[in-house]
Amino acid sequence: MTEMTHPALPVLEEAIRQATGSDFRPSLCAAAGGGCISETFTIGDGRQRYFVKLGTAADASLFSAEAEGLGAIAASGSFRTPAVIAQGSDAQHAFLVLEHLELRALASAAEGAAFAEHLVQLHRTLGEHFGWRHDNFIGRSPQRNGEGDNWSAFFVDRRLRPQFEMAKAKGFGGELQRQGERLLARVPALFLDYRPQPSLLHGDLWHGNAAVTAAGEPTVFDPAVHYGDREADLAMSELFGGFPSAFYAAYRSAWPLNEDYEQRKLLYSLYHILNHLNLFGRSYLREALRLSTRLNEELSLRRD
Repeated sequence: MTEMTHPALPVLEEAIRQATGSDFRPSLCAAAGGGCISETFTIGDGRQRYFVKLGTAADASLFSAEAEGLGAIAASGSFRTPAVIAQGSDAQHAFLVLEHLELRALASAAEGAAFAEHLVQLHRTLGEHFGWRHDNFIGRSPQRNGEGDNWSAFFVDRRLRPQFEMAKAKGFGGELQRQGERLLARVPALFLDYRPQPSLLHGDLWHGNAAVTAAGEPTVFDPAVHYGDREADLAMSELFGGFPSAFYAAYRSAWPLNEDYEQRKLLYSLYHILNHLNLFGRSYLREALRLSTRLNEELSLRRD
């Protein structure tokens, strides 16, 4: 990594000193990869190293939600998560300082199976209602929450509808919106014989947010936590490259999925594709339209 200096270092230094009660004085500041939403780097003093996320002052609520999500997952006793060291903001910057972990991607069948066991444990952490006590974020997009007892209504009103509305505001109208209007009315048909429990979800579980530590501990980060259908995490895990096949086999062995999962998987995938459309632009439009159209076609066959 390339050493660097940064104008926010004095603020970070003071925050870490106060949070840890130490005399931390950084001698290393090095850029880190993986920061498509915020600036990321590590800082250290030769004894301790920390992973830092830095954004504008407007990002304070985003970092607060991330810290809360990491805490919720850690409290479940399921995954290893980086500990939150400090968070805060000044007139220019918002920041989140995390424990620095040496991480690597899941590689072996054994690591995939172990990750599945920890995910089952996370999903067996149940809430009283679907949702979360307040809104948070999916990537940089706002994620509406609140709490409710009807999962299909929650997913329509708090997940899909806001994404379709954002897409329309960004100029993605036409056939996507026509398919979206049809789909929003039909979603309850996917839940006539399926009643999910309100499981604690990571919420943004693609392979880039999963790893193992140097000691082999399954680890997750960058969550968008809420209580919802565990199938939603499984569906997200299959997007953008997926996990080792042993992960899926081990999860299904520990907690089998409902026979209609493959169809609902399309619904849950659509949420994330729409979000990518809204965050990153037109390259995701074709897939968003394909998923919306396919779901409508399959739900039309159900009615017939």
